[in-house]
Amino acid sequence: MIVFILRRFFLLFLTMILVSVAVFIIAESSPGNIAKNVLGAFITPEQEASFIRQNGLDQPMYIRYFHWVIGNDWIAKKKVNMPIKKITTQKGFEEWWAVKSDGSLIRWKVDGDDLVAINIKADGSKTEFTDNERWVVIDGGKQEFWGIDRQNHAVRWVKGDTEKVWVFVMGKGWMESSGGPKEYIPLKKGFLRGDPGISFRTGRPVSKSLFVRLRNSVVLAGTAFVIVMPLALLLGMIAGLKEGSFKDRFLSVGGMMFSVVPEFATGIFLTLIFSVWLGLLPGAAVLGTSAPWEKPMMLILPVLTLTLIELGYVLRITRASMVEVMKSPYIRTAFLKGLPYEQVVFKHAVRNALIAPITVIMLHVNWLLGGIVIVEVVFGYPGLGAYLLESALYKDFNALEAGAMIMVMVAVGTQLIADIIYTFLNPRIRYA
Repeated sequence: MIVFILRRFFLLFLTMILVSVAVFIIAESSPGNIAKNVLGAFITPEQEASFIRQNGLDQPMYIRYFHWVIGNDWIAKKKVNMPIKKITTQKGFEEWWAVKSDGSLIRWKVDGDDLVAINIKADGSKTEFTDNERWVVIDGGKQEFWGIDRQNHAVRWVKGDTEKVWVFVMGKGWMESSGGPKEYIPLKKGFLRGDPGISFRTGRPVSKSLFVRLRNSVVLAGTAFVIVMPLALLLGMIAGLKEGSFKDRFLSVGGMMFSVVPEFATGIFLTLIFSVWLGLLPGAAVLGTSAPWEKPMMLILPVLTLTLIELGYVLRITRASMVEVMKSPYIRTAFLKGLPYEQVVFKHAVRNALIAPITVIMLHVNWLLGGIVIVEVVFGYPGLGAYLLESALYKDFNALEAGAMIMVMVAVGTQLIADIIYTFLNPRIRYA
């Protein structure tokens, strides 16, 4: 079993690499202009060029992928020739700073021909002062300096040769500014160190946004899972044990009806009945910054939609598996030996009949978590599926890559759990 689990972890690692490369290539090859998606369709060529340079989008694709995986702060450290670190401010913003020998934090801006340092001391006090002694003479007599700017880049300034740039100002959007550098390194630690970068669409760290969206989807999918799976297994076994009866026909036809109706149609139909006509439930999940469990009424319609969709599918799989097992030779032998009906069903039939449904259920965990985008869009639910859809429309590959990695880990992890469950359902199954 240990060897099997190690093989699964290797499969997880390999799958994550392949999926991350595929998602990166597809995002790069897809039509659309990320600068126009973020800044608007009427941006000037200068604004577009500034945005592309600031975000490192002018670098080759393989370099950007490499930096997304393992980060580039170690490259910036060599350029700046000082340790650099990321901090979280009291307001919750993430900022990169260089670290001086005395432990205080420093970063810079250019004002005309002057290099101005912003310094935060150990006691939290902040000062600004001219720091022109850091200019370094290069070929041609020009002076340059590598430092950390106020927009979380490692940058190279050239004295007397700065450019106009457009920077994102909280509450104001993209504003024109002077003192622009010649080179940018948009700082990130990399996915392997828990930092998939900044979302181009929102300007916020992907890790924070992804955590909130993942939490919301886990609550929605988990609630639906806890309700639908035991119910579907029970009804499927009842239908399988009563093959050909009225109960079987009723459950099979009802399950098929719910499973073939599209998610958006089911969601709209339920909203029309319970929200518009009866006025019993809210028709949209307007959560804001609240956790889903703080507004449970808003979960009812999305959960009910998912329950009806999944119920029919898992029910029919369980029924088919139960029918097949009940016709097996060992079941007939058990009956011929005179064993009680309940003992044959619960001790011999059910355990083997559950193997196929367990496989389907574990596969649907991944679907419930990330594939419920239609349900999330219909009800305005801020979950992982809707987040990935919005990111794909914006070509926000930092968010897309991180979301895809979450889905891969869920998919491989749930299949590992399913394989372990098999060994309890059927003792003959062993993994070397």
